[in-house]
Amino acid sequence: MAHETNSLWIFGYGSLVWKPDFSYKRRKVGYIKGYKRRFWHGDDFHRGDKEKPGRVATLVEDEEACTWGVAYEVPESHMEESLQYLNVREVLLGGYITEIVEFVPKEKSHTPLLALVYIATSDNPIYLGPASDVEIAAQISISSGKTGHNIEYLLRLAEFMRLCCPEVEDEHLYSIEAALLKIFPHGEITLSAQRAL
Repeated sequence: MAHETNSLWIFGYGSLVWKPDFSYKRRKVGYIKGYKRRFWHGDDFHRGDKEKPGRVATLVEDEEACTWGVAYEVPESHMEESLQYLNVREVLLGGYITEIVEFVPKEKSHTPLLALVYIATSDNPIYLGPASDVEIAAQISISSGKTGHNIEYLLRLAEFMRLCCPEVEDEHLYSIEAALLKIFPHGEITLSAQRAL
């Protein structure tokens, strides 16, 4: 396993895959083992509010699973600034905690490395827990927060998976996306269309 000196790797599996908003040196697509991505966490700030919390991704332990996303290398010169930003975005406003995980890059020639990841657990007050794909999609369809509509979060994550990990079948993510598309007339909604919601 590679140990990069004077830098920190941060693994993102939700909005961080397409909206990191912090300084980084490089990024790698890949996965972590032992966790599955689930839309079980509530969001009453970024993608929802107190009355209509959004649903965003967290990680749930599962020995057989792996979750795909992006790892960002943050150089020492930007580490403090980036961690302060993420502490507000993910911990104070999002209710996430941090863990260290092994990240496996998609590129076979690259060595696995240790990365920091943000996870929301069931003892978080805004944790929503399991629900059917239809129920999750319905909640996402009506939720919007200070960062944007919850629909954008779901569609951009699905778009990332199709573009960067086309060989991976993320059944949970794609089933919610399919249920969401059935809610709207004409059976589809595009990223450009949902920005106006």
